[in-house]
Amino acid sequence: MARLTAEFWVQAYLARLRLADIPAFVTAHGDDTAGAVLVKLNTLDGQARVFQRSFDLMSGARHWAVLTEGEECAVDEAIARQRGFDPDLWVIEVEDREGRHLLDQEGLSD
Repeated sequence: MARLTAEFWVQAYLARLRLADIPAFVTAHGDDTAGAVLVKLNTLDGQARVFQRSFDLMSGARHWAVLTEGEECAVDEAIARQRGFDPDLWVIEVEDREGRHLLDQEGLSD
């Protein structure tokens, strides 16, 4: 099975968010081919959550897991640390008061 490039996945995710009228933008452009992706969910109330793709070692299934959550400034610091370790990392910021991020939808969750 061929793997999607990071840039293709990011563009598809942003398109899906636009269709749901959920504002989102790329705050860090990673490696187009193999960069990992972090998704920051900003609920516009001073709180935020960051999701990263994880793998279940037992089943091999991929899913999105919370990397960190809390005060937005602390979340931003955690993202900056991750970018320091991995400059190829993409960061997408999703802004939604209802907490929608669509990462649990088919095609994005796996």
